[in-house]
Amino acid sequence: MIAHAAAAQAADLTPAYVHAADPRALLGRGVLAVFGFGDAAPRTLDDPRYVHIGLQPAAGPAPFEVWRTPRAVTPWQSGELRGAHDGKLAFGCIEIAELHAGIIGAAEFAYRELVAHLQGSAYPHLLRAWNYLDAITEGAGDEERYRQFCIGRAAGLVGYGGQFPAGTAIGRRDGRRILQVFWLAARSPGAAIENPRQLAAYRYPRQYGPQPPSFARAMLAPSALRLPLLLSGTAAVVGHASQHGDDLPTQLQETFRNFDALILEAQAQVPSLPCNFGGGTLLKAYVRDRDAMPEVTARLDALLAPDVARLVLHAEICRRELLVEIDGFHS
Repeated sequence: MIAHAAAAQAADLTPAYVHAADPRALLGRGVLAVFGFGDAAPRTLDDPRYVHIGLQPAAGPAPFEVWRTPRAVTPWQSGELRGAHDGKLAFGCIEIAELHAGIIGAAEFAYRELVAHLQGSAYPHLLRAWNYLDAITEGAGDEERYRQFCIGRAAGLVGYGGQFPAGTAIGRRDGRRILQVFWLAARSPGAAIENPRQLAAYRYPRQYGPQPPSFARAMLAPSALRLPLLLSGTAAVVGHASQHGDDLPTQLQETFRNFDALILEAQAQVPSLPCNFGGGTLLKAYVRDRDAMPEVTARLDALLAPDVARLVLHAEICRRELLVEIDGFHS
């Protein structure tokens, strides 16, 4: 495994997991965002850079995820949107209650607001988006909440005009019908990366719903920035089909084959990108079955070098047959 300590020092964004008794101590002048996970983290803080995500960790309080930059950060808030920017990058977040409009309406509203904000900002290019919603696979057929979320997201993105960002859509299990969307944007566009082992998600056939998902498999930074490779939510999907049924170990192996293929594609544009996960990598594993979390933790320990930062969370994956999904950053 190759660690890139020198590259990390010069990076325009350095994500890390940090244990802290109080996340307010983490919100320094060079911090773009802080994320708290599970019941042990505060629900809210008086800082627009903080986001609480209701996913429970495998054991004990989860570390906070901290995005640091080498520049001074300016927090901002405007209506339902909030975030921060540092002159090169912008973080943003919107949290919308579903209420009477349901998940379709909430997703469309969130993404319309996001697009309008991008178009009026100095950071109009969406690089990466994360989407967290309750009960993502509830409902049958086209009434499934993930399929409906995809409809709303696509409607909200009409008029954006840019390429789809790298993306994650994960289900919380907290019973709170609130859609959380947060993102990373830049002054210039990145380069979307697709996995040759997988059909691009936005080209999925009708069997997965009336609206294909709107995301790329990964995103490389704009040439003017030093960012990690932004890895979308990745699982045991080959072509467009889920693989390996209820076989968790084999699903994990297939997921890492997909990461290998993505990194190889990215290396065609950035030859210096390490082949293997190492000290410049931060991963987040989402696990469907709470009882399987110790096994996933142990298998990740066996698959990954000790310097690979990782966090295991209890979550719903957007397909019922998938047992685990992983996203992250890699440099």
